Amino acid sequence: MSLTNCRFYEEKFPEVESFVMVNVRQIAEMGAYVKLLEYDNIDGMILLSELSRRRIRSIQKLIRVGRNEVVVVLRVDKEKGYIDLSKRRVSPEDVERCHERYNKSKTGHSIMRHVAEKTNIPIEDLYKSIAWPLNKKYGHCIDAFKLSITNPDVWNECEFQSDVVKEELLSYIKQRLTPQPTKVRADVDVTCFGYEGIDAVKTALRKAEAKNTAENMVKVKLVSPPLYVLTSQCFDKNVGITMLEESIKDMTASIEAAGGKCTVKMAPKAVTENEEAELQALMEKREKENQEISGDEDESASDEGVVEAD
Repeated sequence: MSLTNCRFYEEKFPEVESFVMVNVRQIAEMGAYVKLLEYDNIDGMILLSELSRRRIRSIQKLIRVGRNEVVVVLRVDKEKGYIDLSKRRVSPEDVERCHERYNKSKTGHSIMRHVAEKTNIPIEDLYKSIAWPLNKKYGHCIDAFKLSITNPDVWNECEFQSDVVKEELLSYIKQRLTPQPTKVRADVDVTCFGYEGIDAVKTALRKAEAKNTAENMVKVKLVSPPLYVLTSQCFDKNVGITMLEESIKDMTASIEAAGGKCTVKMAPKAVTENEEAELQALMEKREKENQEISGDEDESASDEGVVEAD
């Protein structure tokens, strides 16, 4: 029994009509040979006729070696180990659901593998005593792991090999699965060319932050006139998105009352670390450009009718 290799689920083979994640290993005349990633890399095959609903002119455009694909199981011969699969019968919704399940299972597997390596217990033994019983009761062991952080009764379903196993598992779960806040962001152009333009923009920007609380805060930053960025961090991204939407409404009402305009350049959404890094780089570039410009900056800001929030 391997220390770190094991299928993700209790069943050794997938059920017919279930959707599975595979990795393409070889393309041949009959179709594509693949490995089922969730079932300890057992072999499967996507027949040529099951690659696409359309006429196939180039297999390489449909499927490539090394790529992960979502497929549906057509036939399973447990004795011979043959698994026939189809790519053409998979809808975009099926792909999304399979990716979600696979990512959860992959995270669960990494946790099980970590405990196996630390305690020198075969990973399949850990699956049998911990992950698979939790799958049955909670739908997925990852959901149970997250729940266990605040509800230790979850572990009543499990039989730990030792206290060392339990301590290592609980410690690693808290390290891996403790919720992290999600950053949400929106980009807006705020302009006002009236006589009171600067004050009108300042007032509008303050409106965006007027409803801040200790738990939920919206921050406004200047990127480059007239572009501003609204950000918030929340454990529930939907709450953050709603907050930014409300802030934009308040800003818009304020600036329009003064004869100005607020234009949404990017609607509120959760942003990745890469997107944040790109924004930071842009802000640093603009700041450097502004430092190189000679002249009266206040006069320039007045001309443009834009200003950073105090």
